Amino acid sequence: MTKLIVICGATATGKSSLALALAMQLGSVILSADSRQVYREFDIGTAKPTLAEQKFIPHYLIDICEPTDMMTVADYQEQTQPLIASLGVTPLLLVGGTGLYIRSIVQGMKIPRVAPQIELRSQLESLGQNQLYAILQQVDPVAAQKIHANDSVRTLRALEVYYVTGYPISEQQGENPPNYPILQIGLDCDVEKLGTRIKQRTEQMIANGLVAEVESLCQKYGDDLSLLNTLGYQEIKQYLAGDISLNEAKELIVLHTRQFAKRQRTWFRSYRQIEWFDANDSDLLKNVWQRINEFISCTN
Repeated sequence: MTKLIVICGATATGKSSLALALAMQLGSVILSADSRQVYREFDIGTAKPTLAEQKFIPHYLIDICEPTDMMTVADYQEQTQPLIASLGVTPLLLVGGTGLYIRSIVQGMKIPRVAPQIELRSQLESLGQNQLYAILQQVDPVAAQKIHANDSVRTLRALEVYYVTGYPISEQQGENPPNYPILQIGLDCDVEKLGTRIKQRTEQMIANGLVAEVESLCQKYGDDLSLLNTLGYQEIKQYLAGDISLNEAKELIVLHTRQFAKRQRTWFRSYRQIEWFDANDSDLLKNVWQRINEFISCTN
């Protein structure tokens, strides 16, 4: 029987390095759960595993999408579920910090297959959030109860699904959890130590050639590519435009990464199934390995 081990947590908590060590000991492979590592050519700024690491341990769900395309949660789920069933390796490691990607697999989220409708979204957005939420309360009161009145993203998505399919999004959602055992391991550390990790990783990205990567991507795709407005890329793009210095760009990356990590921690902490380990514990690998052995033994 397939068994799945999830390694999750905020950015810069050491998920990838732990997963590599575990995969080596388990003779397993790694499935990425990172919403930017799916895109080709976005390497340094997404902390994508190096080619050497990918040759050492097989990695899946990396470099599967062109930067000009969009990988939705439904697309990710559609690729990952059959992959898990077909690999013939157990346990598998699902590793990353994109909560919705992970949730789509471990909880079997039912996701409406409605692609983003740019024209419809533009028309809806012109109405303003207050009116949009009032419309949602009328057409899908169940969804409205679960969506905050100020949550423009989810409000817009719910209305988009309703107008495209003719059915409320609340009637199209739900869960169909997989029938194989799942162990969810979360990595975390206190805010100060996480801040230090983020600063060190930012410096390493710069040293590894992040500026050149962003410059090359801007030249190839244009600086209005949506991915170039994401964390790490947007700040370096500002530097290349001459708006800020490189030091200011690094400071902004650290600040924005800390803010992002805070949101990730809040997201993951809301799921009780996750078992937490201290990312800075010198015995981290030993402790996680012990828990994995317990999981494997009790599910055989």
